[in-house]
Amino acid sequence: MKYLGILIILFGLVDMAGSYMDFDLWTDFIGVELPPIVWKFSSYAEIAIGYAIMSLGSNKDEDEEEAK
Repeated sequence: MKYLGILIILFGLVDMAGSYMDFDLWTDFIGVELPPIVWKFSSYAEIAIGYAIMSLGSNKDEDEEEAK
């Protein structure tokens, strides 16, 4: 879970950097055209979702270590 979260965070960072360099990751690379309001905040949502998934994976790993 932790690695999936990190991967989603990296995707969000690439999306954010691309938006400042006039590269639309969703339309040009994936082929999905997002509405302007969603496109504006998509990178932030991706980073937040990635962080949440990474946090869930971290808690699970800590619980397993405490059980030992």
